[in-house]
Amino acid sequence: MKNLWHDSEASQCDSSLELRAYTSRLLGQSADLVLHGGGNTSVKDVAVNVFGESEEILYIKGSGHDLETIGTDGFAPTRLKTLQKLSSLPTLSDTDMVRELKCSQTDPKAPAPSVETILHAIIPHKYVDHTHADAVVSISNTQGGEDKIRGLYGDEVLILPYVMPGFILAKQVFDATRTIDWDVCRGIILLHHGVFTFHDDARQSYENMLHIVTKAEQYIAEHIDIDVKPGNGSDPSGISALEFARLRKQVGARRGGNMVARFLPLALASLDNVEDCARRGPLTPDHVLHTKQLPMLMTGDDAADIDHFAAEYQSYFDRHAGEDLTCLDLAPRWGIRKDKGAAAFAINGKRLKVCTDIVEHTAKAILWGEQMGGWQALPEQDIFDVEYWELEQAKLKKTGAASSLEGKVALVTGAASGIGRAAVAQLMDHGVCVVGLDKDPTVTEVSNSPLYLGSVTDVTQTDAIRKALETTVLWFGGIDIVVSNAGSFPTGAYLQDTSDEQWHAALALNLDSHFKVMREVIPYLKEGFDASVIVVASKNVLAPGPGAGAYSVAKAALTQLARVAALELADHGIRVNVLHPDAVFDTGIWTDDVLNARAEKYGLTVDEYKRRNLLATEISSEDVARAILTMADKDFAKSTGMQLTIDGGNERTL
Repeated sequence: MKNLWHDSEASQCDSSLELRAYTSRLLGQSADLVLHGGGNTSVKDVAVNVFGESEEILYIKGSGHDLETIGTDGFAPTRLKTLQKLSSLPTLSDTDMVRELKCSQTDPKAPAPSVETILHAIIPHKYVDHTHADAVVSISNTQGGEDKIRGLYGDEVLILPYVMPGFILAKQVFDATRTIDWDVCRGIILLHHGVFTFHDDARQSYENMLHIVTKAEQYIAEHIDIDVKPGNGSDPSGISALEFARLRKQVGARRGGNMVARFLPLALASLDNVEDCARRGPLTPDHVLHTKQLPMLMTGDDAADIDHFAAEYQSYFDRHAGEDLTCLDLAPRWGIRKDKGAAAFAINGKRLKVCTDIVEHTAKAILWGEQMGGWQALPEQDIFDVEYWELEQAKLKKTGAASSLEGKVALVTGAASGIGRAAVAQLMDHGVCVVGLDKDPTVTEVSNSPLYLGSVTDVTQTDAIRKALETTVLWFGGIDIVVSNAGSFPTGAYLQDTSDEQWHAALALNLDSHFKVMREVIPYLKEGFDASVIVVASKNVLAPGPGAGAYSVAKAALTQLARVAALELADHGIRVNVLHPDAVFDTGIWTDDVLNARAEKYGLTVDEYKRRNLLATEISSEDVARAILTMADKDFAKSTGMQLTIDGGNERTL
């Protein structure tokens, strides 16, 4: 494992906490160590309280923070002596533990401390690092894994059996370390869970982690002979985008709400015994919160596969549940199909990213494990105890209502700028996954959110559209919302001065491309959740102006296209509505030359031209984007074939 420490960067840290944040980010840069909030780090220091007294403080990673990006404000300051007293208690429920951890904080505005805070307090070193290193956990998750770990590390690490995170784990470590020589011990390995390293020097604690993980990586390299690159041995061509959209819709129906999905061409699918080994349990117990205990076995008969998974999951719950537990939904979170690949499912884009990464790392670990004696995860009861942990059940009761748009997928054309770009932002703000299409290469740079995918696509070309739609569906699972927005305003010309080329170019983008997108996307919309199409036309449909003939005709025809689509798609529950914006000057349509020319034509200054409406107000792309959002949402659930102007009021359109 590569050492990322740089003296020049470390020297810029002015405090132990800043250095703690720096080395935490070094750990967080490797997905093979931590994924999406996994792992935790801490530092012990001294602070002066309000009474002027020196007080020992444990700064530990706060809940909701990620090691990859954490700063000093991501650590929760807790009173070390209080934590050490808690470790001496014979028992403590995790609910009570969380309450006591909150009470131990010195800053009520700081994030909630990690559930492993007490464990960090027990270790008598300044810096403590904890990861869920793939290599180490993968070895322990094999037949005879504990013996392999002991043989690999000898006495340089303390090896402990798996127990539940929280107070139970802290108590185990407290009892097991009463007599050890902390100066000799380089780390603690918790089987099936992860690694702790520690030292009074931040760099040494970090390098202890690298030492332990590198040893495991070297062991794996010596004992496997397999290429684990994604896609090796799978056949994604065997699963069509439309089939995948249908699968996603049925999984969402089982959950009772919107869901997103991603196709994963995993090498794991090529194993002869994949249907067995993939269902022996997760890589680490905490992954169950995102993936559930087992994947769904996919055969191509979606309804039967989903029903079988639901029955299995209900039986799993019934075998282990106590009286006060609430069963989670019966929908799978991932599935695998032999020789084809896998799929991840989630309630929103952020969780889809988490689930996808976990599944890919799990698949890699299973491939390793099968060559090191056979993959073997924790017993079912241990996995259930984490999935239905009292702290996780408490979260369910606190979860507020999600946006009705969360878990939907939108396709936005002309997404690189103006109305399209603003629509992307509005939709993502409400939990929608968005694929933006534009021939402008900057469309890929619109957002780095896991909810966004930019595709450089010329929407006047049918083949390009089909490819983009397939990419959209395999990346997010389907299409529920289409914002048909791509367009351009050519330099104004009277009809007698309009060339054939100008006329056809205007129609190609402002009309023909919308028809092609509509035609190709309809099969996917039929498999969507409460599907809707929002067509961005123009005020010129209702009130054309001289010198804009080609543009006005194209937008009028586009409006008629939308009206026909509303008639044809209503039986499928697909809504089609039209927006008529006017004078949206922060779009790519309005170049300085066009704007000056139009203002001059009406004998107005540019500013006057921008506000030439009844309300004397300027219309922005964001104004139109908010209308798009409203049309896509449940507020317009019973409206189709409607036309709405966003123009500040125009006496010609009243």
